[in-house]
Amino acid sequence: MRNINVYLHRYWQLYAMLVLPVAYFVVFRYGPMYGVTIAFKDFNLFQGVSQSPWVGFDVFKQIFKMDAFYLALRNTFMLNFLDLVFSFPAPILLALMLNEIRSVLYKKISQTILYLPHFISWVIIGGIVYQAFSTSSGIVNTLLGKIGVAPIPFLSDKYYWIFTYLGTGVWQSAGWGTIIYLAALTAINKELYEAAEVDGAGRFKKMWHITLPGIKSTIVVLLVLKLGEMVQIGFERPFVIGNVTVKEFSEVLSTFVYKVGLQTGEYSVATAVGFFQAVVGLVFILTANYIAKKTTDEGIL
Repeated sequence: MRNINVYLHRYWQLYAMLVLPVAYFVVFRYGPMYGVTIAFKDFNLFQGVSQSPWVGFDVFKQIFKMDAFYLALRNTFMLNFLDLVFSFPAPILLALMLNEIRSVLYKKISQTILYLPHFISWVIIGGIVYQAFSTSSGIVNTLLGKIGVAPIPFLSDKYYWIFTYLGTGVWQSAGWGTIIYLAALTAINKELYEAAEVDGAGRFKKMWHITLPGIKSTIVVLLVLKLGEMVQIGFERPFVIGNVTVKEFSEVLSTFVYKVGLQTGEYSVATAVGFFQAVVGLVFILTANYIAKKTTDEGIL
């Protein structure tokens, strides 16, 4: 106890700086956890959380009988898996390419251009997507029409919509994701490249045998975290880009929770779905971390 008092007295400025972050997590992260109990209650808005009657797992039984839930769950897994296949490698490839650029000015300009989409709201991106890929008046289909190509239903055909969804996601996130990998690249010993060059290794061999192994731990950690989000999916992207004609693929758990919770007022169902996502996500991340530790000796735990 005496040591604690000594540290508090000596470094009180540092502890004072922790007050706001700790308060943020307590109020906005840990405090709302009490609301999870709604998933086990017949929640009534006028009775409140504490006065609403307990119903056990009845809400979960109700969810698992809903066809709309299984459709949203399937689409969530499908879109997240496709994002993992196409979006996850994109920042790695970009970082490797940027690392090979010798002109500092050109490299900075390229990085700035690649980062910009991350700061654009998904609402604005949705407007851009509709202006560019609309079947009747989109810029892309207008140009295709001028060269005699029939309009492509990027937003109204469910299969074309998937490519539009994935491409938009890569464009929006890939540049920002390179920041982590470029930071990891700075930790690689430059003497390794010099030694490889003396041995006659070209750029590709240096990239394959030095650069990629040098950022392997970063890739594994981010991959484990990404796998832990397989049941989690952002609301804005599928909601803004999706529409009724592609509902079979665009309806995901986040939009399902929005419609069930806010539009129909079934707060217990919405909370139960969120709780289900959290539990399954925890199982995924622990499993992925276990496999990563066994195969690569890298992990997050």
